[in-house]
Amino acid sequence: MATAVELLRQGKSEELWKMCLGFLGLSTGEFMAIQKRLLLEQIDLLNNCVLGRKIIRGAKPRTVEEFRQRVPLTTYADYCPELTEKKEDTLPAKVTQWVRTSGKSGEYSCKWVPMTAEYSHELSIIMYGLGNLSNCKGLGDTSQLPQHPKLVYTVAPRPYMSGAMAHMLEEQTPVEYLPSMEEAEGLPFEDRVKLGFKQALSKGIDYFFGLSLVLVAAADKFSGSSNKIHIRYLFSNPKILFRLAKGLIKSKLAGRPMLPKDLWSVKGIISSGLDSGVYRDRIKELWGRYPLDVYAATEGGIIATQTWDYDGMTFVPNLNFLEFVPEDENLKWQMDHSYRPKTLLLDQVKAGENYELVLTNFHGGALVRYRIGDMVRITSLRNDKLGIELPQMVFEGRADDIVDFGVTRLTEKVIWQAIESTGIPYVDWVAQKEVKDDMTLHIFVELKDDCKADAADVAGAIYQKILESEGDIAYTIRHDFANFIEFKIETTFLPKGSFAGYTAQRQAEGADLAHLKPPHINPSNKALSQLLSETEEIIVVKAKAETEAKAETAVEAEDGTEAGKLAV
Repeated sequence: MATAVELLRQGKSEELWKMCLGFLGLSTGEFMAIQKRLLLEQIDLLNNCVLGRKIIRGAKPRTVEEFRQRVPLTTYADYCPELTEKKEDTLPAKVTQWVRTSGKSGEYSCKWVPMTAEYSHELSIIMYGLGNLSNCKGLGDTSQLPQHPKLVYTVAPRPYMSGAMAHMLEEQTPVEYLPSMEEAEGLPFEDRVKLGFKQALSKGIDYFFGLSLVLVAAADKFSGSSNKIHIRYLFSNPKILFRLAKGLIKSKLAGRPMLPKDLWSVKGIISSGLDSGVYRDRIKELWGRYPLDVYAATEGGIIATQTWDYDGMTFVPNLNFLEFVPEDENLKWQMDHSYRPKTLLLDQVKAGENYELVLTNFHGGALVRYRIGDMVRITSLRNDKLGIELPQMVFEGRADDIVDFGVTRLTEKVIWQAIESTGIPYVDWVAQKEVKDDMTLHIFVELKDDCKADAADVAGAIYQKILESEGDIAYTIRHDFANFIEFKIETTFLPKGSFAGYTAQRQAEGADLAHLKPPHINPSNKALSQLLSETEEIIVVKAKAETEAKAETAVEAEDGTEAGKLAV
């Protein structure tokens, strides 16, 4: 089978588009036919392996209907210890590489997910297609594709999924990464991004791929350091000198500091992360074009993507079997974990409704009816403007107890333990991610009547306790991204009686026992509004250096001081 770049060089544009992006021309019925065909192939593999028999509990389904009726929904805990210990002889097919993401405190340090050669190959084709979508002008257009693209390496290296996908792309086209992969994977994140930008001043850039927050932070860092390049180095590199001179002229004419778009005309930007919509305009301002938003996950590769209108996302049919848990079914499960939620298929979803996503890996993957933990919203059943006949989606939020920052995930347990460890007397709390240009955890706390704690000390103490927690979460905050993207804590003190008032109101509304208290993690806007009613916010932002200094002071303080109490 020809690679994507071979088809590009041969001028076979129609064949190239069909190979990489042909799913955009499918009807919903054709989409479902692909889904069901690949699922039947996967069921055969599952029926004949140790892990498959464990997950499907001896059911041996032979049809799609039997599979959905008899196989339970799963979480990562169901795959332990087979995946955490990488027991390859138990899996459906031969593994060519393992990718990973954050784990769950107290259960497993990280999630390891196996990938087969066939899955990686299919994913590489989709990756190439995303590059085309990020700069094409319409259906079937491949005219903007370079034969040897240059990309700044702004993703987490292998064995993280983003680094693995960077390698997969090379299966379809030669790629010049700045810096080279071998060099990039041996450098701390900030150092490899700086080196990549430095090399791009001489060589240019075609594409960016990475988390939206990282793309914004990288541009901001570059803008702040672009004037610090050594004069001697500039004169020894005339290409860099010329590019900087052009960029400086553009920025002066615009009456603002120099931005990346003054230096490079980027062909395409591909972003992922739960806040892509938030940073969309900022990325356009910095880089000169909108990013193509992609919904991706370690457990499912590329799940959905925007197209050339940069609006809703279209699902990919050939990597995972997709099921959708209606929101009311998810609520029933939250009330009673023994309840088995019903699922729908893509041809059964309704516009305007929210669904928890469930996926089964194709091509010998290991995950079966896996609850990925995300809630998506179906915005429409087709894209009328572009003539795409498939349902369109956007990411709505987490459906579980995780606060997802893209580069790290905080669980309810980690946050709760951090609050408890400070010794602060409190009634209850809720927490959510704040949408800002950094990683901000916003915690809303109702203190007990006799507590006179200072809000700044509360934020500092919680921050310090999170840093002291075990596993990937603390390590990532301290090291991998610590000097590039700050992690911050913001606190708001809720008024006395907030949680009692919420419970009373829910009782008056006729809510059952399970819904009398708001969830600790990701409370709804309505629940948060009820808790915050008639309260005066006290917001405390704790940057890394400030918090560590505060924590040191707290340790040295006398036991009778407020800081001493918080350090307990």
